[in-house]
Amino acid sequence: MTAHWRAAMHIDDLWEGDVLGVSVDGEPVLLVNVDGDVYAYSNKCPHQQSPLDEGDLDGEKLTCVKHMWEFNARTGCGINPEDAALRPFACKVGDDGEIYVDLGR
Repeated sequence: MTAHWRAAMHIDDLWEGDVLGVSVDGEPVLLVNVDGDVYAYSNKCPHQQSPLDEGDLDGEKLTCVKHMWEFNARTGCGINPEDAALRPFACKVGDDGEIYVDLGR
């Protein structure tokens, strides 16, 4: 399977400990910076599709503001409830500082 990398934003615009919602080819994507490591997920909580960029990141714990569901920001796995998970996208930071996301399409 061939990766289709798309530029989402520059790393200088996503500070450590921050989350931002962006649109990549019309797909709402959540970018998360945990201690300099960048992760990308669908910007929709699996519970009721609420935008996760409106939530809170505390260390490695991402909390959806709507119903307080919690996720591990590094893995996307549910903390509360444990059987929930975020939809991940491949993500990398290029030599040019751009954050690239592969939607898997």
